[in-house]
Amino acid sequence: MFRFIHSSDLHIGKRFGNMPEDLRGRLREARHGIIARLAGQARDHDATGIVLAGDTFDSETPTPAMRRQALAEMADHAPLRWVLLPGNHDSLQAVELWNAVHAELPDNVMLADAPAPMMLAPDVALLPAPCTARRPGRDLTEWMDGAATPEGAIRLGLAHGAIQDFSEDAAASDVIAPDRAARAGLDYLALGDWHGHVAVNARTHYSGTPEPDRFKHDAPGEALLVSIAGRAAAPAITRVETGSFVWRTPSLQLLSGHDAAASLSALLPTGAVRRQALIRIMASGRVRLAGRTALAAAIANMAPDFAYLELDESALAIDCESEDLDLIDRAGALREAAQALLDESTDETRSGTDRAVSRAALVRLFSYCEAIGA
Repeated sequence: MFRFIHSSDLHIGKRFGNMPEDLRGRLREARHGIIARLAGQARDHDATGIVLAGDTFDSETPTPAMRRQALAEMADHAPLRWVLLPGNHDSLQAVELWNAVHAELPDNVMLADAPAPMMLAPDVALLPAPCTARRPGRDLTEWMDGAATPEGAIRLGLAHGAIQDFSEDAAASDVIAPDRAARAGLDYLALGDWHGHVAVNARTHYSGTPEPDRFKHDAPGEALLVSIAGRAAAPAITRVETGSFVWRTPSLQLLSGHDAAASLSALLPTGAVRRQALIRIMASGRVRLAGRTALAAAIANMAPDFAYLELDESALAIDCESEDLDLIDRAGALREAAQALLDESTDETRSGTDRAVSRAALVRLFSYCEAIGA
């Protein structure tokens, strides 16, 4: 039995420039903490080590501190073995990075930086396809088909990139053959690039990122425990959780007249988990002006309990009756402005962006008048 942890896309050093400044440091530190959490899962499941399928670093120029601290952390978890594959974010074009890694490589870390067989054990051969550039423009796994390995040895493939349209980068042209495992006689093909787990087939998997870094996948941070009993045996795949933060995009469907604030409260998690939760509420349906301002107030009130909380209201329509506008003003310039904003927000001849701007302006005007009235 050969058992290992398959992971990828640690993106150590990611800046998170779109997040509030006080949260960025926590998110960056969580990416470094992935190393210990992966090692813990390996020990708990009697795995020999961790195979990283690319993008260990977020860029080709991580700081010396990021690089050396990551390697030192891996060294601290000996005798577990780590295998690092250059991905598209930290490709082989980063000569300075990989030269430095070579010079500092701990005894329990292997660098899969050449398309040549590597023996992980006397009866286990690894066939890596390191990224030569951010967009190599060809299938780097082709060489595996004819690669010679010892008779009877387990054949593991390791690569980073797109299969069909799975790529994180829609412009990618370097498409890995979906049947590469069968063509190359691989017992397992470990892939990186896609940040959510994907089972391409029984022998080909994307592990997903062990620590989510965006709202796109709406999945927990996890890695794959891979167990192979011997040559040609079907691999046993177990998903193991590794993330410290959770990123969620729950749907909030509203109808005019609903208590929007109460609906929001019922949707959100409670307790200590909030501090580690980044949540983007996807609001849809229809709501009255008063309900919309109440929803905004509820978001503002609850946000400090979470690592991050925001509202996406792009699919939320505003129901507005004459009595709603009366709460702004019954006549005069203010009422005329409110009516103009309402008309613009529902004018299908205008762009979606323009309608959204008018809708937001109307909601803000209503909230100002509501506050003054209160």
